[in-house]
Amino acid sequence: MIENLHQQTGDVQRLVQSEPSRTDAFENTLRPQRLADYIGQQQLKRNLSVSLEAAKAREEPMEHLLLYGPPGLGKTTLSHIIASEMGANIKITSGPAIDKPGDLASLLTNLQPGDVLFIDEIHRLKTAVEEVLYSAMEDFVLDIVIGKGPGARSMRINLPPFTLVGATTKVNMLSSPLRDRFGHVYRLEFYSDDEMSHIVHRSSQILGLGVEETAALEIASRARKTPRIANRLLRRVRDYAHIGGVSSISLELAQHALGELGIDVLGLDPSDRMILSTMIEKFGGRPIGLSTLASATSEEEGTIEDVYEPYLLQIGFIERTPRGRIPTDRAYTHLGFTPPSGSQGSLLSA
Repeated sequence: MIENLHQQTGDVQRLVQSEPSRTDAFENTLRPQRLADYIGQQQLKRNLSVSLEAAKAREEPMEHLLLYGPPGLGKTTLSHIIASEMGANIKITSGPAIDKPGDLASLLTNLQPGDVLFIDEIHRLKTAVEEVLYSAMEDFVLDIVIGKGPGARSMRINLPPFTLVGATTKVNMLSSPLRDRFGHVYRLEFYSDDEMSHIVHRSSQILGLGVEETAALEIASRARKTPRIANRLLRRVRDYAHIGGVSSISLELAQHALGELGIDVLGLDPSDRMILSTMIEKFGGRPIGLSTLASATSEEEGTIEDVYEPYLLQIGFIERTPRGRIPTDRAYTHLGFTPPSGSQGSLLSA
């Protein structure tokens, strides 16, 4: 039965990917609704609390906010909290979904006073759409050009005061005019193991499942310091608990379930280990170019660069050099290989 469950919960999609997946719809029920219930990001919470209280005292919407940082750290959750704290409705969309200025105009004209408009992946807004957004953010008006050529005319529509919350994983791709129109700009940081353990405990209570302290720490330590991944792993471990007929997750059960799912003690999955093994076994730890690595692993270059590399770089398992990517001594040791003496792979371990 455990084997069948493993097949059902296997790597159709990576469990440790920080981008949202179709299996994360249930995550909405785990989101905190108040700032006091939000775990982690202490400095951000303090600043945001002051801004929220000041806006409520003035009885006006908050200034526009820009939230940036790696995926899965809570940008969408914070937008919901802002709306909840302000007693406002929230409308959610994304940069790629707003195809033309008319789409944006439809969204803005349907807002009520004080509403929160959340735009995920705001760096992917088209230039024509972004330019319409400037006056909406600054003056709460919408300037629309009707018609083309000599007969074109401009029409100005007044908008209700609202708060725009933009989220991005690539703040460097935002244009300066758009970035400068945000009154608050906050970066979300990775979470500590202690904070991650608190998140696992909170989520398990919502799921009606007990979890031992050591088990919560085990799940947290393999979640790449990312709440979305922690909640995803918790739900998969819960599957094993239900199949085993237990109502509480023990350390032994957590280790067994995560081992069956291929998630090791550092949060690496089979795909991560395959990339590292390819660099070590096929290329002997020598510098390897991105296109060569992509061909050797049958992965796309963009997937390696955007999905796999960031975490491997963060934990010091690979290093980028002018001649290419190389595995470090830490990667050799973790995978059970002997690091080459005096190799470039030892640069980070020195």
